[in-house]
Amino acid sequence: MPTVFTKDGFRFFFYSNDHTPIHVHVKKGSGEAVFEVEGAVVLRESVGLRTKELSKAEDLAEEHRELIIQKWHEYFN
Repeated sequence: MPTVFTKDGFRFFFYSNDHTPIHVHVKKGSGEAVFEVEGAVVLRESVGLRTKELSKAEDLAEEHRELIIQKWHEYFN
């Protein structure tokens, strides 16, 4: 599971067998979410994250969207 970055207790990562569309997994504590990042950042699913945590994770995904896409291409191509 390659980590893209960590910030404020969130870990943004890919699973080694991930598939398109380009997306990133986010974990904090026992909660996890998945955001698609091609085009706009869109929440695909979440479990165990509070609304405030989910909002912060989405903000971080938007802030680091280009990095996420760059790391995806570096890892999967």
